[in-house]
Amino acid sequence: MLIRLASVPAGHPFVRATTDPGLVALLPDPVPPGATLAGQWWPPRWLDPGYLREHIHEIDVLHVHFGFEAVALGDLRAVTGLLRAHRVPLVVTVHDLANPHLADQTTHEAALGLLLSEAGTVITLTRGAARVIAQRWGVESVVLPHPHLLPVECVGVRRATRAAPVVAVHAKFLRANVDPWPIMDALVATEWAAAPVALRLDMDENALRSRRADEALPDRLAAYDAAGVDVRVHPPFADAELVDYLHEIDVMVLPYRFGTHSGWVEACFDAGVLSVVPDCGFFDEQHASGTFVFGPGRFDPAGLRRTVEDAASAVRAAHGFEDRARRDRRVRERSVVRDHVADIYRRALAARNAA
Repeated sequence: MLIRLASVPAGHPFVRATTDPGLVALLPDPVPPGATLAGQWWPPRWLDPGYLREHIHEIDVLHVHFGFEAVALGDLRAVTGLLRAHRVPLVVTVHDLANPHLADQTTHEAALGLLLSEAGTVITLTRGAARVIAQRWGVESVVLPHPHLLPVECVGVRRATRAAPVVAVHAKFLRANVDPWPIMDALVATEWAAAPVALRLDMDENALRSRRADEALPDRLAAYDAAGVDVRVHPPFADAELVDYLHEIDVMVLPYRFGTHSGWVEACFDAGVLSVVPDCGFFDEQHASGTFVFGPGRFDPAGLRRTVEDAASAVRAAHGFEDRARRDRRVRERSVVRDHVADIYRRALAARNAA
């Protein structure tokens, strides 16, 4: 019999990658009242005490990944109380020790602490994050890697060979942890002595309306354009557009002042893009090709330039190739992770039934 899984959320690439449809029935995201977007799952109804109370007999396991920042702490307590009363196991995957959308982490840390204290099993993606969880909350975690994010047929495909490697920064929608301007300024000011690179800056068009977009933003983008940067402002990428983008660039610099893990690192690895990551968080324990000093109040421009130059040199030396071994390894990894996750659900249900 399939395990009936309520995931928060269900419609996310990570959740689909880690759920074996032969063992687990992943329930679709309930549509929240007043939803205006196709596929909108937030605020998550499975974390609404009233909705959960009405539908709790339809699920075997609740697995929380993202989205609990939209839930009041009192409601979250009520949800965990309902799960306990109905003996429905709670599993939590810690993607973000610090919520990348929030400047003030107080509510996030309180909610995460509550979930961790109630969870039967806690999963995270890196050993570094597991150490922090153990130190801060006294909770042991199962460490499982992030499976491939791109479609399997896009993993390890042949890379284009370019005379000047494309070094890219993506500002997305200027969420709270994204600070691309010091990085872009340092890269624009660099004299690429060893060999030329081409600089590219992308930004979601909704960033122009962000609270973090000041009046100087148009002038800043114009100055980068005048300096030879390929500046592109566009709607958020659809899945196919993301794949195309990753085959147009060679090195990606993540402009994160704080954070924990990144799907961008996984997508870059799948596509053969070298990712250069800040030393905050645990991005470097994923698939990073180099790190630089960047965090709250910290930045080493010279270190950034050296790391980017090393990555660009590695791109030139690689001479675009098809990496079938990478594809095979990622497929095997996904299978192993799915087996582990399904086993976690089975053990949780067995422990409930034995109690």
